[in-house]
Amino acid sequence: MKKFLGLLALAIVLIATQAAYGGEAREIISTPNAPKAIGPYSQAVKYGNLVFLAGQIPIDPKTGDVLKGSIEEQTKLVLENLKAVIEASGMTLKNVLKTSCFLKNMDDFPKFNAVYATYFGESLPARETVEVARLPRDVLVEVSCICGK
Repeated sequence: MKKFLGLLALAIVLIATQAAYGGEAREIISTPNAPKAIGPYSQAVKYGNLVFLAGQIPIDPKTGDVLKGSIEEQTKLVLENLKAVIEASGMTLKNVLKTSCFLKNMDDFPKFNAVYATYFGESLPARETVEVARLPRDVLVEVSCICGK
């Protein structure tokens, strides 16, 4: 009986999700204005009115090189890369609902935050910021986000 109820609950969630999004299919979002994925993932996936962006690190999309600059320089490039993917999805920074921010060193938070604040103006998304032991290619910052209309 428990197994049946669990399957029934899952079916209800799936039906509700399909109804909420009109049965729309996933759409892969890709732009040459942001770095190519460095692994088996997409730059972003659009589903209904939501866009889920993969984490961006400070890679120059034109050269593919990692920017080894300051936390401020790296943060700016990360947010420019996110902005490029967001725009490729047909949205803007005003559509960002939530960001996930990863810092190599939480001591960099004030400098990171100062740059971050210049990108969102009055449309501040929900956010978490955490310190991590290591990021891809030994960068100082990575940011991902979820957008919606």
